[in-house]
Amino acid sequence: MKTLVIGTGGREHALALALSLDPEVSEVHAAPGNPGIGAVATLHDVDPMDGAAVAALASSLDIDLVVVGPEAPLVAGVADAVREAGIAVYGPSQAAAQLEGSKAFSKEVMAAAGVPTAASRTCETPEQVAAALDELGAPYVVKDDALAAGKGVVVTGDRDEALAHAATCGRVVIEEFLDGPEVSVFAVCDGQQARALMPAQDFKRIFDGGHGANTGGMGSYAPLPWAPPGLADQVLATVVQPTLDEMNRRGTPFVGTLYVGLALTVGGPRVIEFNCRFGDPDTQPVLALLTSPLGGLLKAAADGDLDSVPEPTFADGACVTVVMASAGYPESSSKGDVIVGTETLAKEPDVDVIHAGTARTDAGLVTAGGRVLAVRATGSDVADARAKAYEGVATISFPGAQWRRDIAAEPLGVVEGASFTTPTGES
Repeated sequence: MKTLVIGTGGREHALALALSLDPEVSEVHAAPGNPGIGAVATLHDVDPMDGAAVAALASSLDIDLVVVGPEAPLVAGVADAVREAGIAVYGPSQAAAQLEGSKAFSKEVMAAAGVPTAASRTCETPEQVAAALDELGAPYVVKDDALAAGKGVVVTGDRDEALAHAATCGRVVIEEFLDGPEVSVFAVCDGQQARALMPAQDFKRIFDGGHGANTGGMGSYAPLPWAPPGLADQVLATVVQPTLDEMNRRGTPFVGTLYVGLALTVGGPRVIEFNCRFGDPDTQPVLALLTSPLGGLLKAAADGDLDSVPEPTFADGACVTVVMASAGYPESSSKGDVIVGTETLAKEPDVDVIHAGTARTDAGLVTAGGRVLAVRATGSDVADARAKAYEGVATISFPGAQWRRDIAAEPLGVVEGASFTTPTGES
């Protein structure tokens, strides 16, 4: 099977790497990719937002499966263009991708499907925002209705800050705050049914202890030893399947990854948000532990035939991913800083480097984005994997590098005063 991964980030590197290890996959291509992806796939200089160009590339390479990684191309309808060319594609249609493209739409679908989620109000004027904040109370949760690259959510106890964030957006969704640890569950969907992958946890804030600005994700780990047994199956039954049924009722079947961001509240799991693709970096530890073929699973979903493949299986042990970000992130990012030390980790059997915002220049490997790379490590348990990941981080350097020191710390009790219970949304 020939595969084509669309995108440039850490999620796409992790997907390409997992596909390259699948014995059913004969070739991995990527567009446009990054230096890390280039080590396991053939790169092509194609705009990921140009559906016609992506479809033409897939046709010219005789691709069997296109995997669209990021949300922006999906919301722009790139998967539709590939399907119209007669090529199997893993990723929802433009209409179905509105589950991420519009917070208001996703809330409408959840309400119609009876999915447990936070109470919310969709607002278009400052007066509506003020009234919703007063009704739902603090902590205030304000979400930009549109795509915001992981930084469109503010959770704050400061009403003025909430109002100020809303003023920078167009339409916003004001939500009830959900108190409880946040969990990511990825469901591979074929339009009618779904298979759940191992739950993971993502760390959104830039600073240790869950402080500072919201980011696209500063680290993640799996499995979650503290999560309720059977959580993934519960999410399939109470969240994913009702949502798939509702999307079918609307005539927009969902094919691809339904990311379910959950808060485990005292009243049970409740949905913080939906995304229409794999999360980043929380997909990275899940794929590292996956032992069953990824290509066959995604192709079966794209073909509407998940019944033809067995349930996904995972290795024992654990995986921890620590993101290294550039100076100034998340407000800005420093580009062109030389990265040193990644070659050393290439020799480590349980550690790898997942590239996100990197580029190759005459100076060598350099920073080219906010979240530059992630060090991913597997181990016998969370403590072992965590130790290896941070040892890997210590071998890499670039000017202004920043990373959190408390990724996967909670189950080990190693960071005093850290808060792991503030669901912020937006992977």
